[in-house]
Amino acid sequence: MSKAEILRKLPYSEPFLFVDELLSIDENGAKGTYFFDENLAFYKGHFRGNPVTPGVILTECMAQIGVVCLGIFLLDEELKSETAIALTSNEIEFLKPVFPNEKVTVTSTKKYFRFGKLKCEVEMRNQADEIVCSGTIAGLITTRA
Repeated sequence: MSKAEILRKLPYSEPFLFVDELLSIDENGAKGTYFFDENLAFYKGHFRGNPVTPGVILTECMAQIGVVCLGIFLLDEELKSETAIALTSNEIEFLKPVFPNEKVTVTSTKKYFRFGKLKCEVEMRNQADEIVCSGTIAGLITTRA
């Protein structure tokens, strides 16, 4: 499955799509980017006069690139319209803020994919190649009834 096909199969759309480009993907992990445009709605209130990207959004960006894109790749032909990928757990350490108009790069490494659960080590880096946040994210791949 090509990177373009994976991006088309993502179950997200604006304003909740946090993947711009998928740089690489294989059975062991994924790498992609996202640009946090200053006009995103959450910057208006987080924080007034000093906007910073909320940690939950950084976590979502890492999950979309590092777990969901990888899950779609791993499922390949088994992926159906009824398939859902849901976050089951995360443990993220935040080290630096991400400000408006910053581009980040997310890299994931698969820990395991078994019994419908995908668990990955994830890392986000800013444009200066500094680690912004890192940790573990797991998702459950299910079929909706």
